[in-house]
Amino acid sequence: MAFEPTYSAPRAATIFFERRELERLLRLYGQRVAAGDWRDYGIGGGADAAVFTVFRRSGEAPLYRIEKRPALARRQGAWAVLNQSGHVLRRGHELDQVLKVFEKGRFTVVE
Repeated sequence: MAFEPTYSAPRAATIFFERRELERLLRLYGQRVAAGDWRDYGIGGGADAAVFTVFRRSGEAPLYRIEKRPALARRQGAWAVLNQSGHVLRRGHELDQVLKVFEKGRFTVVE
């Protein structure tokens, strides 16, 4: 009886944040937690995007999603900030430029 190896299809690479990007996102999260705006976050990676979500309360829908989509890097920019309803608040090529949407005084959260 001969041994026959089994082969599986190669898996698609998972998109995730680099260390520098994750540090920047967590620094923003810490600032907003200190201000009392955000209370929880989630991180996910997938075949086409990496997503950092922020919540006012852990049991609710996310307030914002910060997405990294490398497939859009040459067109609209790999980074986007989406609000709770899925509308794009800001899109761009650099993370720091996209995160300027959260600067103090730009908008306020209404309960």
